[in-house]
Amino acid sequence: MIRRAFLQGAAALAVLSSVAGASRAGDATKAQPRMGQEGMAKDIVMLHGASAGAWCFDIFRGVFEGKGWTVHTPDLVGHGSDKDGADRKLVGVGLAEYRADFAAVLKTLPPQPVVLGHSMGALLAQQLAASGLARALILVSPAPRAGILPSSDSEKDLSQSLMGIPSFWKTVINPDFDLACFYSLNRVPKDRQRAVFDKFGPESGLAYFEMFFWMLDKARAAAVDTAAVRCPVLCLSGTDDNLVSLATARATALPYGDAQFWEVAGHGHMILVEPGAEDIARRIAAWIPA
Repeated sequence: MIRRAFLQGAAALAVLSSVAGASRAGDATKAQPRMGQEGMAKDIVMLHGASAGAWCFDIFRGVFEGKGWTVHTPDLVGHGSDKDGADRKLVGVGLAEYRADFAAVLKTLPPQPVVLGHSMGALLAQQLAASGLARALILVSPAPRAGILPSSDSEKDLSQSLMGIPSFWKTVINPDFDLACFYSLNRVPKDRQRAVFDKFGPESGLAYFEMFFWMLDKARAAAVDTAAVRCPVLCLSGTDDNLVSLATARATALPYGDAQFWEVAGHGHMILVEPGAEDIARRIAAWIPA
């Protein structure tokens, strides 16, 4: 029971994966694409992580829209506005389905929007960029892709706990409030932690298997052809992230030779909703190449 409780909290809070049909493109803002200085559409697509949804980008959306960007924040199936019935919808859903659904959204937009991913969404964002679907790539608290081993005790504990649940890849995993407060909400003010947690939802066990046990996954669903990513890359991670360590985030950025890496002091995994998120969003917007 202890292991299961740990997993239900930590795994669902690793804030990493889901499925969204191209029909979810309707969740994006309805504003017409606006043009940058060189005539390129100023579209940015923000991809959420496991157990989360488009709601986690509300602060970032406000900042980017204020700077003339058209912001698209699709919900994956069983997440965010679609989390009702997630215990049924997410059984057997994996990263390949998530990637295909996000790709379908990107293909409805002007060519090569900027792509920003958080946690599992950052893993999917790398895969999409490797397919040539992004002109700039922003990875926030990135979940590890295939080939990156856990580097902290909490990351190792998470993988070990998954092994304690029989056939967990066939199940759906629910979050736990107390564990969320330690692993992903530790830098969210205590009086706001419950409100943020209540927006979380279940997550697919298969998606966790593909990410944490990539060495056993014959389909290599979490693999990224990093050599095929040719756009500018920015990676940022909080110094107090209890789910994705700085070492793991640095390993994510390493293959992208010219990538910039930002250590965000005093922030945890849920950078997007923590105090100071507006300032971070403004820094990111200023970094994006014209």
